[in-house]
Amino acid sequence: MKTLFKNARLLPEYGYADKPVFIAVNGSYIAKISDEALGECEYDTIVDCRGNLLIPAFYNAHCHVAMTLFRGFGEDLPLADWLEKKIFPAEDRLTYERVFLGSKLGIAEMIRAGIVSFTDMYMFEDAVADAVLETGIKANLSRSIASFDESIGPENDYRLKESIKLYDTYHGAGEGRVLVDFALHAEYTNHARACRYVAEEAKKRDLRMQVHLSETKKEHEECKARRGGKTPAEFFLDCGVFDLPTTAAHCVWVEDSDLDIFLDKKVFVAHNPVSNLKLGSGVMPLAKFLRRGVSVALGTDGAASNNRLDLLRELQIAALLDKGTTGNPAGHTAKELFPLATENGALSQGRTDCGRIEEGKRADLVLLNLNSLHNQPVYDPYATLTYSMGREDVLLTMADGRILYQNGEYTSIDEERLKYEFQKTVAHYFD
Repeated sequence: MKTLFKNARLLPEYGYADKPVFIAVNGSYIAKISDEALGECEYDTIVDCRGNLLIPAFYNAHCHVAMTLFRGFGEDLPLADWLEKKIFPAEDRLTYERVFLGSKLGIAEMIRAGIVSFTDMYMFEDAVADAVLETGIKANLSRSIASFDESIGPENDYRLKESIKLYDTYHGAGEGRVLVDFALHAEYTNHARACRYVAEEAKKRDLRMQVHLSETKKEHEECKARRGGKTPAEFFLDCGVFDLPTTAAHCVWVEDSDLDIFLDKKVFVAHNPVSNLKLGSGVMPLAKFLRRGVSVALGTDGAASNNRLDLLRELQIAALLDKGTTGNPAGHTAKELFPLATENGALSQGRTDCGRIEEGKRADLVLLNLNSLHNQPVYDPYATLTYSMGREDVLLTMADGRILYQNGEYTSIDEERLKYEFQKTVAHYFD
């Protein structure tokens, strides 16, 4: 399949100023970029961008996609009460079918918001994988592992067995669109023996790891009290978890010594500003992380603690928090923060051939409407992206060279049927 984008505007970093640009896509990859017109006869699809902005697509670095099932359920609660009183009991009723529908709805929402790949940690991940394969998006999937009983050998834990089965069945499926990671839910839901064992099993398979880390002050301080002063980051370090490429979600309450660990072990931090604010967990000190050189990507968390799966919103809130909490509006520019939603997210997933508009890179592209009233005028496209644009400005989403959404229509999803089936499932969820 060959696609030609013509009359596109690219971000200034690509060196074409305000010239109209022509981009040829061959299969999954960007084949040619030129400021001279390319012949149109050899292409299956031609997209006239009409001077609108073509950018690298977004990569969601932390998500629980099936939690669309619980959007608006358990509102206005702190994390501990939200989990224990609302979410955990609701999750006891999950099935393959419910997770499949919840995932498919969340995927549709993300595609419409320009997200082409997400990092997921949940249960019934086989259902998530099937939804990913059906819809054309990409994902790093992990079965969340918790271990409360030290008398149970980790090799016999059903969650680990599900993780291994997920790897055996889906890793590399869809021509690499599905990648499988291993995941430890958090320090407070695991004991050291299990963490060491899971890390070793991941190492045998050359996999990446996902963890929740220091999301709340309570979690962070109770870990130190329980483990002789060790922080959650130090605990995972001692268990060998960070010997693997790891994405650590939240990291709101980490200490300076934890940042040293992240730097030394090349840990990716998934910053989830909206979810952290909504649950009253706090604000991750993004400016400190970036000054130290820690690799940060953006995540939405689940729709149950965020309500939207929208990286443009995360980018805006992250930028505003960075300015408001430091008192320095010039600390980080919109251009400097933009890679958190694109290239850094791709790298956190191990997708090194993604996240940039360059020849030879994967054709993960999003076309954005510069003509919306709220985007006029455009003096600085990075500022327009970060502070003005919304997901309603997404005109087209392409993943691995395949158009998944264009001008209000999905190419792989029957939106009305999906909404009908999802609403029917939610209506009878607690029957």
